[in-house]
Amino acid sequence: MNKNSLIRVCEVGLLGLLAGSIHLGAKPAVAGVTDVSAKKQTESKTDHEAHGLAETVDNTSNLGSTQAEPIGLSEQNPNLDLSTAQADASLLRSTLLNPDELEVAPITITEEVQSPSSVTSTLPKSSPRQAEPSKSAKSLAQLSNAQPTNAAATKELAQSNPEPMEQVTQVSQLSDLQVTDSMGQVTNVSQLSDVRPTDWAYEALRSLVERYGCIAGYPDGTFRGNRAMTRYEFAAGLNACLQQIEKLTSGGGSEFATKQDLATLQRLVDEFRPELTTLGSRIDQLEGRVAFLEDHQFSTTTKLSGQAIISAIGASGGAPDGEDGNIILTNRVRLNLVTSFTGKDTLITGLQAYNFGGGVFGGNSLQNTLFPGSTLTSGMSKLSFEPQFPGFDPKDLSMVGTNSVNLYKLLYIFPLANKFTVFAGTAAEVSDAFPAITPFADEGQEAISRFAGYNPVARVSGGTSGTGLASAAGFIWSISDKIDLRALYGSVNANLPGEASDVLPGVSGTPLGAGVFSGSSVVAMQLTVKPTNAIDIGLNYAHSYHEINILGTGLAQSDANALGGVALGTPVNLNSFGATLTWRLTPKVALSTYGAYIFANDSTGDVDASSNFSSWMVGLHFKDLLKEGNAAGLIFGQPLYRVDAGGSAVLAAAGVNRATPYHLEAYYRFQVSKNISITPGAFVLFNPEGNSNNDTTGVGVIRTTFTF
Repeated sequence: MNKNSLIRVCEVGLLGLLAGSIHLGAKPAVAGVTDVSAKKQTESKTDHEAHGLAETVDNTSNLGSTQAEPIGLSEQNPNLDLSTAQADASLLRSTLLNPDELEVAPITITEEVQSPSSVTSTLPKSSPRQAEPSKSAKSLAQLSNAQPTNAAATKELAQSNPEPMEQVTQVSQLSDLQVTDSMGQVTNVSQLSDVRPTDWAYEALRSLVERYGCIAGYPDGTFRGNRAMTRYEFAAGLNACLQQIEKLTSGGGSEFATKQDLATLQRLVDEFRPELTTLGSRIDQLEGRVAFLEDHQFSTTTKLSGQAIISAIGASGGAPDGEDGNIILTNRVRLNLVTSFTGKDTLITGLQAYNFGGGVFGGNSLQNTLFPGSTLTSGMSKLSFEPQFPGFDPKDLSMVGTNSVNLYKLLYIFPLANKFTVFAGTAAEVSDAFPAITPFADEGQEAISRFAGYNPVARVSGGTSGTGLASAAGFIWSISDKIDLRALYGSVNANLPGEASDVLPGVSGTPLGAGVFSGSSVVAMQLTVKPTNAIDIGLNYAHSYHEINILGTGLAQSDANALGGVALGTPVNLNSFGATLTWRLTPKVALSTYGAYIFANDSTGDVDASSNFSSWMVGLHFKDLLKEGNAAGLIFGQPLYRVDAGGSAVLAAAGVNRATPYHLEAYYRFQVSKNISITPGAFVLFNPEGNSNNDTTGVGVIRTTFTF
């Protein structure tokens, strides 16, 4: 588009429009326009970003767009002769604006453009009055909004000041402009940061907005409110009026601007010329950056993010037949692809690789080194960023190679109604759907132990396996701003058409079963309540069926023998109840606690056995401790522990000296940069695995997390 474009104002000559009120320079500045039939209105869209299903309530709202539409002018000039206007218009079309004459051009209204830069490029370069740029420009959607409460007074004001403003002696000394019939000399403008509702410019622009429908940022086209605005906000509104008036008057219809309105525009342009110029420059730079990103972006629909965790781990203590673990280096790398096809939906695809050791019977894991016999690598020394089933897939007992790349998340989320969202996927976890109430849940940035992050009820049935164990489907119902209900059905064996032969009595090569609706499954729900801005409460329930005798939390050795003393091949039913609360005592200090109780029963009726488990935690979280961006946590509680047994089940195996286990943990995260953090931490287990014969066990970690 030619920024030194031509102008015609409703086929009325510029000289005829301005003769009565605007002094022309020594040389006439005239311009015409090109054909505007192909002009497009601009549209502003908000990009939707998805950050995980656990935040979908806030992230899957409908994002619309706003579009400017012309509004007919409210007044015509009765003094103009149509034939004269047509003749002047012909002259205007044939005469080019000389860039060298911009100094004497009193006003230039450009054709509609898509950025303020297109307007400011045709404005006169100098003016007897200027104002210093103020604070950073804000979006047009934030432009001050004034209800047209005094349209008549506004119109009178705009018409009563057609002459150019008196010259001031120094730009840096201008002061706030008050509503007056004429502008006298102002001596101090260095304090002018806002345009107030009482200023003449504010009222003049509001009059133009009401008459020409300039502001497209508001759906109802109004200039609402009575608050002050920055000069850059004002310049954005003025630019919109320049574009709108040009659009209306260059369309060949009967609508045109009055002499008074053009005089008002001239005064406003003179007053806000620096802001218009700066705004145009910034928009040009932004457009260049957007064009670069469009040319170099990964995908037009997909965003790529990642996290890499490298940790040094050491431990001592353990069982009498165990041994201290050597210092080891571990890693976990995740790449996440977040895709939106409509702007409202989200497809999450996650790839993962790790080098943690483990196996069906514990393998060469830290847990099994400290406490031999840790079936399914379950135990109290597990780390937050360690997979629940390292080194193997519990669905078919196949091995997972060190640092092999595997799919750990595949989940699709889409809204069905304004407050009702549905999700489904073949690699999902409870923690993907249910929001974490505790501040310790982030595996890469917060607590270092598996115990601290989530309520055990959320972990039942492999709900937080870290490998996307289940296929799941469910819903999110945002009942109100204070109440949120979520539920899901998950099957850990949905991809298996049939069961394999037994590898142990009652335990097949596909130990969790086969099929979507047969085999092991879980129905879980969470009600989240926020009674105040400082308190979050989560209430959890889960009903599970397992084809083998396990809880599936990974939190204790007894997890792999839910009905104590009963064969592993015994199917069980679980009913799990939990509650979690976080109370932000101050903006930077939070108290968090949870409690859980799990009932396990034989599901076949062939074995009269039952067991009950309990767990609780209380902790303090400190945000921005010592330095902004840093965080710390102090955590104490009881790991998952069998507290009751009935029928054929026993509380503990022979040789175990039962004692309540306790967990004490502390960590501090240094935020080295926006993308790098280092977290040293340690936790101590007293009576680990509920056996006082075991030594007090300590685990120390230095975790470095890279996000990109």
